[in-house]
Amino acid sequence: MLTVKIKYAPGVEPIRQAHPGEWFDLRAAETVSYTPLDIVQIPLGVAMELPPGYEAIIRPRSSMCRKHGLVFADSGVIDNSYRGDEDWWGSTWLAVRQGVIRKNQRIAQFRIQRIQERAEFEVVEELGNNNRGGYGSTGEE
Repeated sequence: MLTVKIKYAPGVEPIRQAHPGEWFDLRAAETVSYTPLDIVQIPLGVAMELPPGYEAIIRPRSSMCRKHGLVFADSGVIDNSYRGDEDWWGSTWLAVRQGVIRKNQRIAQFRIQRIQERAEFEVVEELGNNNRGGYGSTGEE
């Protein structure tokens, strides 16, 4: 089992994982109101010391756009050098309609994973594989 040191902002509910492999939910650390086309910064109320060789990947909860009119606008990557007492995690969203996110509302999720290994790129003239049909295509209609 991986051990991760965590610090919570005042009043933020603790993170829980119901089953192995599940992503962890992240909550809004404060109530935030927004109007259409706002760039919305929502603090997540946690600071963590990820172990060496690990990073966190943050993604929005699937209902955020449909239910709350917020589109996730972050890269969603927290590397393990972001580990200070005041290195609070946050998230950035684009509002497509007016709304309010309440403190402790679940808005995002994350997983901890090993960092990518070093890669070396070899330049070639051809890859030698079948084409799938272009960007955004599985090759099926």
